Amino acid sequence: MKIALCIKQVPDTSDIKWTEHNTIRREGVESIINPYDVYAIEAALHIKNIIKNTEITAMTMGPLQAEEMLRKTIALGVDKAALISDRKFAGADTYATGKTLAQSIKTIVPDFDIVICGQFAIDGDTAQTGPSIANHLNLPQVTFVKELVEVTENYIVVRRQADDGIETVKCELPALICMLQDTTEPSRAKINGYIKAQNTEIKTFTIDDIGLAPEDAGLKGSPTYVSKAFRPIVTHTCEKIYADENTAKLVLEKINEFKAGVNE
Repeated sequence: MKIALCIKQVPDTSDIKWTEHNTIRREGVESIINPYDVYAIEAALHIKNIIKNTEITAMTMGPLQAEEMLRKTIALGVDKAALISDRKFAGADTYATGKTLAQSIKTIVPDFDIVICGQFAIDGDTAQTGPSIANHLNLPQVTFVKELVEVTENYIVVRRQADDGIETVKCELPALICMLQDTTEPSRAKINGYIKAQNTEIKTFTIDDIGLAPEDAGLKGSPTYVSKAFRPIVTHTCEKIYADENTAKLVLEKINEFKAGVNE
């Protein structure tokens, strides 16, 4: 089985910088692996433990510094990694990102059986990139996946979070799944994994390498744009009340003050 694992390096939310187009500036910013993608990695490794001839290829679209994140996945047990990086990819919305990653998968892992993504990216929180990839690859998709129940060469069975509870879904392969966070303890790399990660060649693929037209990528290929970006202003305050014999009376007075302010 061949797995295309799509992951993302996201900026530390305490250190976000913006471009002139109101998109996030990623170069030179402290970054982490998107938390939801950690569980996408775990899902891929779980499948590899079940089906021994599985090959996992991790890929990410981003600046050159994202190579370090890819090496971390190699250390965990991923087999190959590819960095999709080109200035022409800058400013891409979820549609252009999905098209770019789909074209990359066709180029790098053309005989894939399953594509695995994280459900959300914490720098955008749209949950659109995974479904966009599936649309461009014409794949069935299962989103909000919490658990892999059964995996075979021909189909998977998963449990997914629905609006009214948990659903169990069987899906024929090839397919795309988007993983939610769960209570599973993420894997930790071993020393042999670190050695392999340092010795593994990670190839960088440009827009020409994947055969995508410039007008279909980055800002040019994005039908949506961010009109305004800002940090929310915190206006509420907090008052500590230390418990004593007058606490209940004091809390009641504060509640009444709040109600009076709302009704003014």
